[in-house]
Amino acid sequence: MQTQKLRHLAVVLLGNEYCDNDWIMQFLKRNGGFVDLLFITYDSPWINGADVFQWPLGVATYRKFPVVEASWSMLHDERPYICNFLGTVYENSSRQALMNILKQDGSDKLCWVSAREQWQPQETNESLKNYQDALLQSDLTLCPVGVNTECYRIYEACSFGSIPVVEDVMTAGHCGDMASHHSTPLQLLKAMGAPFIFIKDWKELPAILEKEKTVTLQEKIQRRKMLLHWYQHFKTELKRKFTNILESSFL
Repeated sequence: MQTQKLRHLAVVLLGNEYCDNDWIMQFLKRNGGFVDLLFITYDSPWINGADVFQWPLGVATYRKFPVVEASWSMLHDERPYICNFLGTVYENSSRQALMNILKQDGSDKLCWVSAREQWQPQETNESLKNYQDALLQSDLTLCPVGVNTECYRIYEACSFGSIPVVEDVMTAGHCGDMASHHSTPLQLLKAMGAPFIFIKDWKELPAILEKEKTVTLQEKIQRRKMLLHWYQHFKTELKRKFTNILESSFL
């Protein structure tokens, strides 16, 4: 790179899902490189609030996920499904455990569940519409871990006012702090007070779904409003932080 013309450089890096990002280390200012600031997706022990910051994954724009405007009906309508999960189910993964639990207590009748065995990087128009309908028509969106705990689904559910039920466990790789065994994932979302349902094990799901049956529409409307309000605030706040960090570092 012809860096001599650049006075300042910030990098926004779509981090590796296992957090194997060591290649960029040598380019950081503090290691004699020319990168002043690094904004990185996925949790990382490097995040220090000084020159390395966490950036959220957000929605899958590359799969044409739209910018969603909240409508009256999104907030107020009765939703026909308690929960949804549309996605790939990997052999021997927690997703398989999730599917088994849904089947065994009959919740797959109350939820919009559609599993496939192969991951498909590109959506068809039909699969995208299906997925958005599922988010819009269920009160909860189940978010089992994939390669990384953080996934597009979390943010996509927020867009439609469907509460993410997030499997709160560290995935393989170097995303946690090796020194402490108590690494918890999704640091950024937690620090920002995300109003999600966090669970450690899908065995907790039946009780959550049971409780969901007793929630009134009025309460659901309030909860949706709170989620959409939080999500809006989350994005605005991060935008503000981003520009503040750039300004204080560069100007």
